[in-house]
Parts: sequence; structure tokens; C-alpha cells
Amino acid sequence: MQFNITDTEILRNIILHRRDVRGNRFLSTPVSTTVMDQLLFAFEHAPSVGYSQPWQLIVIEKETTKQAVKNIFIESNDHERVRFDSDKASQYQRLKLEGIVEAPINIAVFYTPPEQPVLGQTMMPEAGLYSVVCGIQNMWLMARSLNVGMGWVSILEPEKIKEVLHVPSHLQLVAYLCIGYVSKFDELPELELLGWERRKDQTEFIHHETFKQP
Repeated sequence: MQFNITDTEILRNIILHRRDVRGNRFLSTPVSTTVMDQLLFAFEHAPSVGYSQPWQLIVIEKETTKQAVKNIFIESNDHERVRFDSDKASQYQRLKLEGIVEAPINIAVFYTPPEQPVLGQTMMPEAGLYSVVCGIQNMWLMARSLNVGMGWVSILEPEKIKEVLHVPSHLQLVAYLCIGYVSKFDELPELELLGWERRKDQTEFIHHETFKQP
């Protein structure tokens, strides 16, 4: 199958306008089974090292489960905010960093470590984790193409999440995702709009032939 310049431009725009959505943007509008099927299709067709497909996903819709996860976030967030200096700490307090109970659907994504050698993973064990992240990015781009918002919550104690979801001890939490329709997509990433960070210029991270010190 061959693609054309129009397809390329559409993909470029999807990448450019993908956003990490917070709870103050999610609507209560249900996400249909048809849409969820497309998101999960995108995930399962991600590349994986040695075609290992080392992922397990838990789709969460019950409010009681979401609230249990939200409680873990609140506790984790209290520990996290003290890591930042005074200027950042005051700004941190004002950030809305999750949409666990607001989003109609949550998805917990786990990595399954291999029990046997995996082609391409023996020298770089972390390639298994990277494979799971490829699935998440696939789903994120598909969601944006469907005008569905997605947020990645990483301020969570993994072992407590596993306990709430009855996940086997050997699995590793990679991401906790919030999914739903949104009131709007910001023109720029929210943390850029709020001045938390800036987008780096390519000259700061792209090197040619060898690494060059800044």
C-alpha cells in the first residue's frame, strides 16, 4: 500500500495536535464500543521487540475502581509536590494533573517481563518496555484522529495500583490512561501554555555523526 502527500499531511497534523488531556477538559459523553475497538486495534498493531507483544491492558469503567485509583493519586501527589523548589512548587499546586474520575474510561497498561530469551531483547532488556510505550503512542494518535482525548497519569504508586486491580506481582505498570471526549484541545501543550517548560529547539538534541557537547 502506498500513501500520498495528503495522507502525510494528515498524519503530521495528528502528531502536531496530540495532547495530554487533563481532568478539567473531559466530558461525560460515553465512548462507544466502536471507538474503543479502534483504539485497542491501534495498540495491538504497535511494533514490539521480537514480536513479543509483551502487554496486558485493563479497561476500567466502574466509578468505585476509578475512585480507588484517584485516592492513590492524591497520596502520591502529596509526596511528589515536595520535590520541586518554591517557585515550581506554587505552580505545581495549581496544575490539574489527572482526569481519573472525570474520564469515562481508564486503561491501565502493564508490561509482562519475558520468562525466556526474546529476539532482540537480550542486549537491551528495556526494549520490552519500549514496545509497550509504542502501543500507547499508537493509541494516543488514533484517539486524536477520532477527536477523543487521552491523558497519561504517572503520579501513581505502581504497587498500590496493582493491588487495587488484582494484578500479578511480576507485571510492571507502564501507564495509567484516561480516555474520553473533551471540551476542547489546546493549540499548544498545556505545560507549554502555562510556562512550566518550553519546547526544545532541534539544535539542542539532534547531533550528526557523533555527539557534540552544547
